[in-house]
Amino acid sequence: MSRYLDLAATIREQILSGDLEPGQRLPSEPELSELHGVSRSTVREALRVLSSQNLVATTRGVTGGTFVALPERGAISDFLETNLGMLATHEAVDVEALLEVRDLLEVPAAGLAALRADPEALQQLRATIVDPSATDLATIQDCNHRFHALVVRAAENPLLDVVATPVFGVLVSKGVREPVVDARYWKKVLDDHALILTAIESRDAAAAEAAMRAHLDRLRLTYTDRVV
Repeated sequence: MSRYLDLAATIREQILSGDLEPGQRLPSEPELSELHGVSRSTVREALRVLSSQNLVATTRGVTGGTFVALPERGAISDFLETNLGMLATHEAVDVEALLEVRDLLEVPAAGLAALRADPEALQQLRATIVDPSATDLATIQDCNHRFHALVVRAAENPLLDVVATPVFGVLVSKGVREPVVDARYWKKVLDDHALILTAIESRDAAAAEAAMRAHLDRLRLTYTDRVV
């Protein structure tokens, strides 16, 4: 392994272990060079690697330097979605594997949402239940995406949100497109959403999980067989 990758791995371990905390300033390039017995060019390359992984950020000026990055959910989700998408494109991860992970995440999320969703979350979920016969396709698709994202968010577990969002994003990129599905399909989808929401509003975790499981089973055909 190249020396700059060794150094990047060392600093990454310090960040992940908490020895270096978010917002903490790293030693300067000369200091890191002397501390680890490597050249400054090796330090710069190591920092570039860490920056590409969103682990550090560098600022200029008198108060500048390289700092441990503050974790951002959106950046983490985007990174995961990009890499999952690449794996799925090259079939290292197939659609069936993504669907299985989605089941493992969204079914219990529906149950947690039934126990934890606050009034605002419930209101946002209700807003996604539209009449497919009176709504354009783009709006219906947006409501579909938001419903699933909001159910996961209503579970009130930020880590679940970070992990589930990229999986759903990759599936969307591989799944439902015109003219594969029609109005009948979207009516079934929105009817399923209404059943899930009813269970969540009733605070019935078991019913919410059962309704979400049945819904995802229906969607599975769309992604695997392209059957409405």
